[in-house]
Amino acid sequence: MPDILIIDDEKAIRKTLSEILSFEGYKIEEASDGEEGLKKFKEKSYDVVLCDIKMPKLDGIEFLQKAGESNADIPIIMISGHGNIETAVEAVKKGAYDYISKPPDLNRLLITIRNAMEKNSLVTEAKVLKRKVSKVQDMVGQSAPIVKIKDTIEKVAATDARIMITGDNGVGKELVARWIHEKSNRASSPLVEVNCAAIPTELIESELFGHEKGSFTSAIKQRIGKFEQANGGTLFLDEIGDMSLNAQAKVLRALQEGKITRVGADKDINVDVRVIAATNKDLLKEVDAKTFRLDLYHRLSVIIIHVPSLNERRDDIPILVDQFLEDICTDYGIAKKTMDNDAISLLKDYDWTGNIRELRNVVERLVILSAKEITAEDVKNYVLPR
Repeated sequence: MPDILIIDDEKAIRKTLSEILSFEGYKIEEASDGEEGLKKFKEKSYDVVLCDIKMPKLDGIEFLQKAGESNADIPIIMISGHGNIETAVEAVKKGAYDYISKPPDLNRLLITIRNAMEKNSLVTEAKVLKRKVSKVQDMVGQSAPIVKIKDTIEKVAATDARIMITGDNGVGKELVARWIHEKSNRASSPLVEVNCAAIPTELIESELFGHEKGSFTSAIKQRIGKFEQANGGTLFLDEIGDMSLNAQAKVLRALQEGKITRVGADKDINVDVRVIAATNKDLLKEVDAKTFRLDLYHRLSVIIIHVPSLNERRDDIPILVDQFLEDICTDYGIAKKTMDNDAISLLKDYDWTGNIRELRNVVERLVILSAKEITAEDVKNYVLPR
């Protein structure tokens, strides 16, 4: 049920509008002056606000300005019995969605409210889509390890050097790979991602190199592998430490010769692919355990970028939280929530075993379960172990 806030110093007007809009299926809240209205506006995200212009304490134009500073996305419809064309123009210039004279025409009022809500919905959807289709998310952080990673990316991105990205699960290795591709000369070509840990051993070769129809029982048609899909671009091999030795040998050949062979085929296919690999394992230990090829390790690790755990970059937590609050609230179509300093301090002291991924999940949980300002008490109730 859509929420509408009515701000008017005339009780009779508030009551009339409230009864009409409640009958139309809206949930109504009232404020008797601009100050009370601004307080409610900051505490809750409304779908539409109806606001009088001439009011005590804080008039409608002043409310409009302050409300815009708090949340410019909520449509505000100005209503006044003292209006003229100059007042209407000023209100629209200050950010009002529309201006209606008193006594309001009921049909026009309902149509204006409906159109305002539709516009608000479209604005929210546009923001979500714009963020989703953007090529790569920002690499958020100002700590020394993150500054070093950004500097390394600037130096190596334009080359074709193969890169090994190391770090625990959830630290953002995929984001580093995306930034390298985005800043490379191959940015206009595809970035193809393969999670080696998610593909069964018996299918990894078909996934990487493709197969011909009939090459094995379930091969009912020809398949183009990831190396071919990434031709001219970048291939990101995530969790490469989980790749079988047999597949490792074929990847090594592809890197050495720039050629691949589909499963069940005899013909070689030339490929021009930059390979970026990532792992959460110590590959040199895997080499000692004879589960990873030393020659492949050296081929892949021309440049090594280590992504630190969140516990090693705690000073970035306030910046990350602010970014996640903005992203998540945009996705949910609500006004951006805030987090007080005590809550931030608790998060900085927390043991982040799941790293950035865990932090984002925690912020999403707090957005869902907390009020407009997330407090230390919220963190204690919904995050910290009891």
